[in-house]
Amino acid sequence: MGDKILLVDDDPTFLETLAYNLRTSGYEVITATDGVAALERAQADAPDLVVLDLMLPELDGLTVCRSLRQISDTPILVLTARTGELDKIVGLESGADDYMTKPFSLGELQARIRALLRRAGSLRREDEVRSGGLVLNLVSRRAFVDNRELVLSPKEFSLLAELMHHQGAVLTRDLLLTRIWGYDFYGDNRTVDVHVRWLREKIETDPAHPSRIVTVRGIGYRFEG
Repeated sequence: MGDKILLVDDDPTFLETLAYNLRTSGYEVITATDGVAALERAQADAPDLVVLDLMLPELDGLTVCRSLRQISDTPILVLTARTGELDKIVGLESGADDYMTKPFSLGELQARIRALLRRAGSLRREDEVRSGGLVLNLVSRRAFVDNRELVLSPKEFSLLAELMHHQGAVLTRDLLLTRIWGYDFYGDNRTVDVHVRWLREKIETDPAHPSRIVTVRGIGYRFEG
């Protein structure tokens, strides 16, 4: 059995059809038809990815998304019939990793699912990443520098983990934006610069002259350790 996907939608026909197609593609699929059940299934079954409709009874999708993000870094793909740009922004800022507007093709959905699972898998290659006095535990998602615990947001932690996994390699801003925020993220690569600045304030001895996360002018960043 492949990766486990939690599908959440209050339309039983849509849910059954999508679940059938994903199972045919080799995924293990569990379902929920309202927000409360979605949170219960997520905690009980620990899915590898959540496909979440925004319009749900009992508890709306945005609330579910925020609640999931507080307890887990599991990738969340939001589905909605809304087409407004503001709705997309709100969904992503609530912790979603990607966003799709109904109707959509099954092929596009599966491509996005594969991309999210690949990105999540790249951060689960090992339980711990170390470099000098910097330690990231990828299971508990706790970070330490010189035995002092850091307070990192989920995106800061994921960005630092990605940089440390590729120590010595130059990662472009666009690549980091895609891997951490998703290729359909609404925004530009200055988001990466802002998060790098915040990370430097937490892990560098002298943030104005960083030695761990080095800027490669005009390209992106390299982690030196």
